[in-house]
Amino acid sequence: MDTGNCMSHPSALLKELESRAKKRFGQHFLASPGIVRQIITVAQLEAGSRVLEIGPGLGVLTEALLGSGAAVTAVELDRDMADFIRSRLPSVRLIEADGAQLDLAGTLEGSGWRCVSNLPYNAGTRMITNMLQQPGTFERLVVMVQKEVADRLVAPAGDRKRGSLSVFTEARAAARIRIKVPPGAFHPPPKVRSAVVDLKLLPQANTGPAPIAVFDQLVRNSFVQPRKTIRNNLVSAYTRDVADAVLDEAKINPTDRPAVLVLEQFHSLAIAVSARLSK
Repeated sequence: MDTGNCMSHPSALLKELESRAKKRFGQHFLASPGIVRQIITVAQLEAGSRVLEIGPGLGVLTEALLGSGAAVTAVELDRDMADFIRSRLPSVRLIEADGAQLDLAGTLEGSGWRCVSNLPYNAGTRMITNMLQQPGTFERLVVMVQKEVADRLVAPAGDRKRGSLSVFTEARAAARIRIKVPPGAFHPPPKVRSAVVDLKLLPQANTGPAPIAVFDQLVRNSFVQPRKTIRNNLVSAYTRDVADAVLDEAKINPTDRPAVLVLEQFHSLAIAVSARLSK
């Protein structure tokens, strides 16, 4: 369905809502029909697709989601925004809550959900990591975040931007940046650039044979000081003897930086750490 022909013009909505915008929520309203159309294209929605939108704001994206035939559940913290969406788009299932705190699995029925959202800057990473841990609920996330967060989400082994978030994401989804969004696509324009990331969740986390909690903690420990060697990070987290033993067992060069390690090497480290911790 061509959502571009039925989309309300953002400038008209902005004038209608201008007095209600609350700076305390750090709101930057998506106001580019072109970017909205690109997001809908990336999301590949069908009639009846179950979509979660966190922070609908003006409802510009919401309206396009409905135009695609999707069944939309929106989560909005700001009461004025919620009232605005409720009056404009009554077919939306609206939940007034903090998307970063909401029990999504308990709120959304069934599986196969897609999150298509312009996420709040201050909590976007937390929301993404929360949803990535729920493959039984979500199958795909098409989310807009700050460009620097997007770069970290997709950074492969060897990329200087690779960190614990990169490995956490790689273990749970196939992630790629699909749209680069300039500040001018928002009202008011933010001081940072944004990007839309497409994350297709794996049926289950690819964290290797070690317990997921051990794997995730090992990854966090490995990147406490990303510019230091993997050995120095592990020594700080465990002990010198444990660090040397697990690196030897995993056949990893102690002088490597954590950013160069591939996912399977973190699997090996987690297995070795788990064996040590169980003794």
